[in-house]
Amino acid sequence: MSAVTPSDTASPSPLLQTLDLRGRSLSYARLRQLVPRAESAGSNVATAVAGIIDDVRARGVTALTELAARFDGVQQQHPRVPQAELDAALQALDPDVAAALAESIDRAKAFAAAQVPDETLVEVAPGAVVRQKWIPVRRVGLYVPGGLAAYPSSVVMNTVPAMAAGVESVALASPPQSDNGGLPHPVILAAAALLGIEEVYAIGGAQAVAAFAYGVDGAGEGVDGSGGASAAETIEPVDIVTGPGNVFVATAKRLVKGVIGIDAEAGTTEIAILADETARSSLVAADLISQAEHDPAAASVLVTDSVQLAESVQSAVAERAAATKHTERVHTALSGSQSGVVLVDDIEQGIAVCDAYAAEHLEIHTREAAAVAGRIRNAGAIFIGDYAPVSLGDYCAGSNHVLPTGGTAAFASGLNVHTFLKAVQLVDYDRGALQEVSGHIRHLSASEDLPAHGEAVDARFE
Repeated sequence: MSAVTPSDTASPSPLLQTLDLRGRSLSYARLRQLVPRAESAGSNVATAVAGIIDDVRARGVTALTELAARFDGVQQQHPRVPQAELDAALQALDPDVAAALAESIDRAKAFAAAQVPDETLVEVAPGAVVRQKWIPVRRVGLYVPGGLAAYPSSVVMNTVPAMAAGVESVALASPPQSDNGGLPHPVILAAAALLGIEEVYAIGGAQAVAAFAYGVDGAGEGVDGSGGASAAETIEPVDIVTGPGNVFVATAKRLVKGVIGIDAEAGTTEIAILADETARSSLVAADLISQAEHDPAAASVLVTDSVQLAESVQSAVAERAAATKHTERVHTALSGSQSGVVLVDDIEQGIAVCDAYAAEHLEIHTREAAAVAGRIRNAGAIFIGDYAPVSLGDYCAGSNHVLPTGGTAAFASGLNVHTFLKAVQLVDYDRGALQEVSGHIRHLSASEDLPAHGEAVDARFE
């Protein structure tokens, strides 16, 4: 990366590295290679995650309890959280937090309800009707991360669209915590209770994804084992796993995809900000730091055509990073290879860079920000102007904060009602309608050397 010489050479080195793309005509493929990005997890992570998945499949609850002791430092007999603990957590929930969660739920429900698609019916010819209806999956597993922070907001974001879609069976997993008696964080339990989720498990990481994907027999084996576990001890397989997590969770979701469905590889958080000289550097810096505090591996990227803004943001970032609560974590994230400032010739090139980066969260701080946002192709969610920070989307916008990361926003969507629905097509032709196209079917089947296809139609008119 080529550095920009700071205007004040006596100032300390900036936290964010700088990539100068000015004066360079670069292809989309080349931009994807150049933009700041976390290093690939590598084969060692995939190997470790595959081993965890195989272990959970083979040894069920025995493997889960050993993994809880190994990774979370807790001892447990079974990961199921008793209903009494859910009720107690809700009872003890801070009233202000309860009110905030209720508002978040209401706004998420309003947006989710509007996403439910209508059935499609087309009469392509007299007596020839094709319909498409939407059917919810039977059962889903929702993952809510733990680790460096508690995420009751992720309980809301996972649960509300599933319920709006009409999913019948909802299970939730979140890491056990030694500070909470081996249970998930109490605010997560309270949020689950507030939403009416009764099936909650104290399971973290890749092992949670494995348990949901393949099921677990409480007698100590996978559900295909011969153990005679009771229904209360068994974790039934799900049809889809959703939710954000670290690289191990994202890798596990990738490995089980095909066995079950997933929403997207929602890994460690990232923010990109497209800004010009009209942007307020204090807001840009605050928003970059807001996502950096999630994780030392979080990504914060500024794309701008203004060197003056870039320098001002660097100064503001340094000042705010030193003063914020999680200063060490923020400093690590901002100084990592996944974060940086990208200098471009103009907003046109900035849009191209943002599309190549395909950010989980993209903020627009430019003139005519709404118009610029309308030209973005690749982003999990786009936040327009000074009064739509990513923090709003994390909690109370009504949008969903479970979004694709690592460039997967180029082809994947954020969590929504459609994630939990299947489109099923229904074909209803009467005799006359079939006869009208029977010759076409015969000719096409012959052209593919599949004559029995045509004969199946002819049999109806013999």
